[in-house]
Amino acid sequence: MRINETSVWQNGTGPDGDVVVSSRVRLARNLAGFPFVNRASAPQRHEVVRMVQGARWPDDLAQSLVWVNVQQATAIDRNILVERHLISKQFADGDLPRAVAISPDETLSVMVNEEDHLRIQVLRAGARLGDCFDAIEVLDRSLEQSLDFAFTSRWGFLTACPTNVGCGIRLSVMLHLPGLKLTNEIEKVRRAAKDMHLAVRGFYGEGSEVIGDFYQVSNQITLGRSEQDLFDHFAQFVVTSLVDYERTARGVLVRQSGTLVDDRVHRALGILRSARLLTADEAMKLLSRVRLGVCLGRVNDVDLATVHRLFLQVQPAHLKVLTQTEEQDAELRETRATLVRRALGGR
Repeated sequence: MRINETSVWQNGTGPDGDVVVSSRVRLARNLAGFPFVNRASAPQRHEVVRMVQGARWPDDLAQSLVWVNVQQATAIDRNILVERHLISKQFADGDLPRAVAISPDETLSVMVNEEDHLRIQVLRAGARLGDCFDAIEVLDRSLEQSLDFAFTSRWGFLTACPTNVGCGIRLSVMLHLPGLKLTNEIEKVRRAAKDMHLAVRGFYGEGSEVIGDFYQVSNQITLGRSEQDLFDHFAQFVVTSLVDYERTARGVLVRQSGTLVDDRVHRALGILRSARLLTADEAMKLLSRVRLGVCLGRVNDVDLATVHRLFLQVQPAHLKVLTQTEEQDAELRETRATLVRRALGGR
């Protein structure tokens, strides 16, 4: 699979990009007259794929979408898509008929036959939920002209997971929260999020671990709320509050423990520039510290674009493709260290 260095939405730019790495809006939709994916037969799943591929797509997407038959894709190609957040790990590991449509700039992906018949997601760099929301509304309206979505006046859109029933929308942001972690405030944020019916997940979403102080925060309930109400609350209150909390925590660290912050940041940079062996998790952890230093202006000879490119390249599937190696994940430590060292000007 041919891969770009970094997806447009993963390049470290965008509003509030020091804290908000990316924004995502996702819709769950199912076709009327078909069982949910977990109850559907293989022929029914094939038919769902065929119908979605032949649906009415917006003119700017109809000719440019890239369709990947995930059932036939190689393991490394599936893992590339997971690492780029274009499909879920669950979707990659399945063994029944399924496909994904991806826009050339990777700001749109549509998984067909994941947990629901369609999982539509739009992504943008930084705090740009509004742009995601507008783009996905256009796509949803276009698809509705040729696909009959399962919907009732009482429950709204019917979905396989009860938390998506209703408008079926999931708003989420990927946040970099090293300040809250270092000031031991992150657990307070987790508790507050739970009270507000928000989900706080790891780097790859549901079921994944937190890596490098990256947290994915999203709404958890859609039933009884309109898309606009959910959007207004999440974008204008939740995201704004979390950005303010993180920036305040970073300010406290710099004022009260500036030397400690500098030591943590430059020690990480020193290791990355000299290490001969690196695991993926260690590289992500150290790059996270460097990212904090760049955003705080404590590191001046590394740019954010380089750090974000490395976040992708140190992951196993990307590393194998970029270096054309057949090494197993456990054997990639030397290759990874060499890649990072050269990118950061080490020896």
